[in-house]
Amino acid sequence: MASTIRRGAVLGTTAAVTLALAGLTPALAQAAGPSPRATLDSPPAWTAHATRVGQTPPARQQHLTAVLGLRDAAGAESLAAAVSDPSSATYGRFIPAAAWRARFAPRRADVTRVTDWLKAGGFTIGAIPANHRTVSFSGTTAQVEKAFATDVQTFRKSGSTVTANAASVSVPRSLAGTVVGITGLDTSALRTPAHTGGADDAGRNATAAAAVAAPATAATAAGTPADTLPPPGPVFRNATPCSAYYGQKAATSVPQTLKDPLTYAPCGYKPAQIRGAYGVDDALAAGYDGRGATIAILDAYASPTILSDAQTYARRNDARHPLRGYQFAQSLAASYSFVDECDAAGWYGEETLDVEAAHATAPAANILYVGASSCQDADLNAAMNSVVDNELAQVISNSYGSTGEPASKADVAETHQTLLQAAAQGISVMFSSGDNGDEVASTGTRQVDYEASDPYATAVGGTALAVTKDNGYGFEQGWGTGKSTLTKGAWDPKQPAYLYGGGGGTSRLFEQPSYQAKVVPSSISNYFGNGAHRAVPDVAMVGDPNTGFLVGQSQTFPDGKVRYSEYRLGGTSLSCPLFAGVTAVSTQLHGGALGFLNPKLYALAGTSAFRDVDHGRAVTDGVVRVDYVNGVDSKAGLATSLRTLNQTGSIYTRKGYDDVTGVGSPNGAGFFNGVSGAHLRRR
Repeated sequence: MASTIRRGAVLGTTAAVTLALAGLTPALAQAAGPSPRATLDSPPAWTAHATRVGQTPPARQQHLTAVLGLRDAAGAESLAAAVSDPSSATYGRFIPAAAWRARFAPRRADVTRVTDWLKAGGFTIGAIPANHRTVSFSGTTAQVEKAFATDVQTFRKSGSTVTANAASVSVPRSLAGTVVGITGLDTSALRTPAHTGGADDAGRNATAAAAVAAPATAATAAGTPADTLPPPGPVFRNATPCSAYYGQKAATSVPQTLKDPLTYAPCGYKPAQIRGAYGVDDALAAGYDGRGATIAILDAYASPTILSDAQTYARRNDARHPLRGYQFAQSLAASYSFVDECDAAGWYGEETLDVEAAHATAPAANILYVGASSCQDADLNAAMNSVVDNELAQVISNSYGSTGEPASKADVAETHQTLLQAAAQGISVMFSSGDNGDEVASTGTRQVDYEASDPYATAVGGTALAVTKDNGYGFEQGWGTGKSTLTKGAWDPKQPAYLYGGGGGTSRLFEQPSYQAKVVPSSISNYFGNGAHRAVPDVAMVGDPNTGFLVGQSQTFPDGKVRYSEYRLGGTSLSCPLFAGVTAVSTQLHGGALGFLNPKLYALAGTSAFRDVDHGRAVTDGVVRVDYVNGVDSKAGLATSLRTLNQTGSIYTRKGYDDVTGVGSPNGAGFFNGVSGAHLRRR
């Protein structure tokens, strides 16, 4: 098949990654001593502003990963582009993992050269995947500093004690191009789940925020696995009044500040409401429910009650579509690390949301939960590589990401390689676009989040969704929440202050992929004035927690007992698995894997496949939300707040593509027919 691939494929994504990956070719520098070295990466940018605690103890163990370069990176880009481009002669002609390894994986001899060099430096070699793209290894800080000509320091960052290289990282010139990066030196590089709307209005579960701010324990700071997972976190429950559907209960007792009457927020949409609003029931009625497709859910750690929780939830809220035991499987790590820093219990809620949401839109699909050993880049990347290289799923949902695009060159290289292989093999991979809008409020700088910004990821943004009494589509706006609290009979502040919202904007790392060229306005793609760049997101579904999804999860109650409970949750962590389910249904209708979706999605922009979110709705809407102050019951009182919709900052919804909702949200049969290339027929 190699002779049929057009090197200049229409997709043109090879050019799109040039900017981001240009710096991955090791730069040769004359280090101390007679032998020149190849510089792999600079110190993380944050080290210039963080408080330096001191030298990391020389005997402390470091657990790192060497990322190896692909054998034919340009060829891998071209193949991934060609099989993903609907106008290509090789569209849909995916290859198996074995064929990908034979053509693009690092050679065994290269792996041997790397491992021999590491062993000579005193390192212990760990896991090496079948596609040879990474080599895990461990050794002392002193060994790391000598081998990589760097300086590992301890810092205080955001209240945590972390380590990172305070000098550039390099390898001998003989390994230039073979080793393209080292991950694990920066222990602050922890991915966060993109869910919100529970106990903490700042955008994260309260226990997660507390855990991340806590100092590292001696064990985890040393990199020693802390393999005992904690019990479920503290319970969070919704207060009343709340609405069964959008607009059911009018909030007449509070000040009316918006044109439309205020309504109490939905209690949490149930699966049938989501399916009805997005037209998924059209597919179910025709016999297409995701059967035969597998959705891989990637998160960190593992909820001990996930299957029973998901089955209880389906039985209570979607009795016609139970989650049967044979539909669910898990692939878990042998041990865990960074349990405290990553707030392992906080990831249980993410896992629960992802599994229940994916089952809601693809109730007959198989779900494979893959739990990484930590929320560090290298561990999540290894988990995704395992799914791709072992061909375990047709669809992968990732509800996590970094804050902005500060990822190291090694992390970008490793993730991008996995996404290229996934595209070549026909696996659809999606990432949440983030829950902090344009990131200005959280970082002071407008930026998009990685990994969603990679040109081979389908970035799923968030909306606020109004579901009608009969489970129909009322309206949809961009997710951007403004909040005011009812204080002494008035809203404070008078104009709701930005709280959180679906991530979006323009990448600084990646040039514009050709599939966006005729769809994304130049005002977005060239926002920074340095040429057209990748825009985020690509598509969107409901994410606003104030029009969010009801989830069921075992939690720890004040009496110390763990019991099943239900509450409303949202975030682009909801949007992503919902879209993964819709993709699984499309996969069944297509009769096989769909692969990388973006070229097809953008080819369908402006058609009946999508609803163009919000462009025709000129009013500002809002809901009133009531919460228990203590998150559990009314003993500590109630807090009443106004939550506006579509308050999105420097990104905003507009006609056509926009940087809040992409090309729009799925529109039932129009979407399924367009993406699958088939036609829904009632069975």
